[in-house]
Amino acid sequence: MLDESQIEEESGDWLHELALNNSSLEVLNFYMTTLEMINTSDLELIVTNCPSLTSLKVGDCDILEMRGVLKKATALEEFGGGTFNTSEQHATETNMSQMITFPPKLTSLLGLNFMMEAEMPAIFPKASALKRLDLQYTFLSTENHCQLAGLCPNLEVLEVRNVIGDKGLEVVANTCKKLKRLRVERGADEPTLEDEQGWVSHKGLSSVAQGCPLLEYIAVYVSDICNSTLETVGQCCKNLKDFRLVLLDKEEHITDLPLDNGVRALLRGCQKLSRFAFYVRPGGLTDTGLGYIGEYSINVRWMLLGFVGETDQGILEFSKGCPKLERLEIRGCCFSESALAAAVLQLKSLKYIWVQGYIATVTGANLLAMARPYWNIEFSPALQSRDVFSEDMAEEKKQDPVAQLLAYYSLAGRRTDHPESVIPLAPPFRNYNQVAVF
Repeated sequence: MLDESQIEEESGDWLHELALNNSSLEVLNFYMTTLEMINTSDLELIVTNCPSLTSLKVGDCDILEMRGVLKKATALEEFGGGTFNTSEQHATETNMSQMITFPPKLTSLLGLNFMMEAEMPAIFPKASALKRLDLQYTFLSTENHCQLAGLCPNLEVLEVRNVIGDKGLEVVANTCKKLKRLRVERGADEPTLEDEQGWVSHKGLSSVAQGCPLLEYIAVYVSDICNSTLETVGQCCKNLKDFRLVLLDKEEHITDLPLDNGVRALLRGCQKLSRFAFYVRPGGLTDTGLGYIGEYSINVRWMLLGFVGETDQGILEFSKGCPKLERLEIRGCCFSESALAAAVLQLKSLKYIWVQGYIATVTGANLLAMARPYWNIEFSPALQSRDVFSEDMAEEKKQDPVAQLLAYYSLAGRRTDHPESVIPLAPPFRNYNQVAVF
């Protein structure tokens, strides 16, 4: 598996040798790599010689040049990657459905890079059998998403951009009753690059929560949200194990803030949650709401919070709960170093914390209150001045405009590979009397 790897490519001989000398491959994956010297005849030989190959993910191979591969890969259950480079005029409905035939056992389609409306008919014959569909890198409109979703009653995993819109999520809710994982990524911010209907709000999230009761994972970027929607998630999604919500700054007015009661209802209703992300905006969650998160996150082990709370009291109330929390990330908060240090000492299971943007001192000295054996503390001061470029404009200072805190357990001791902007405050000494600023 080479997916998402940076590889220095000298030739395509590696794939040819693999094709000639291997008959037991079950998975071949070089999706989202820089590999370009790919001969489709080698891929055809691989799928012919490897009858157990069930998963194939390729890079930027023209999908039309992959026709022979797809025809011979009779055991293939998962296919990812490939690019649709046909012109809209050439990709007529009759052409695409006849020119591309996916394997008979296929249940998972990923990538489909640059697929447009005229090329959609290529996957129509397999739509009803699909269990996983990734449309994040397609050029499809809201209406196109609605059409495809309506043909996929057996979907268990759906990954899209927010161009799917509330309308598309309503179709998903009505059609995809077996859905377990839903990921709605942020699309282009410019209106000209996304369908005008392509924004997800509390309406779409409510629809899928009510229509897809088997959901275990929801990750969604929303333009609007309200307490009643979070309450609906808590009432309907009892199997939810991972919930992640990001409130975009597209809309100036949000229907219902703060979201304290909604968060409480969601966490009380979804007792199986082990991962939780809630990234809103100032005013989105008060100290009371932050206390609710601590109180009702009984089984949560990983958490990301953005722009939550109002004062130090919020993080202190939060830290009274979360008995199993091991990893915490906070961004854009209003908490002081002293409060953060006190909270860390309260969170008994915590192994890692990263805070980006808080009320920092000049030296970060107040963070030393959290020092303990084997606990590394690293401080990155806020940027004091504007970025400065060198004369040839090629080098830029890499310092952040906000202060950062990183602290974690380590038996290996203090790391030595940190950038110059990072100041190690305390090494993992065996007893507290030895702690000092370095």
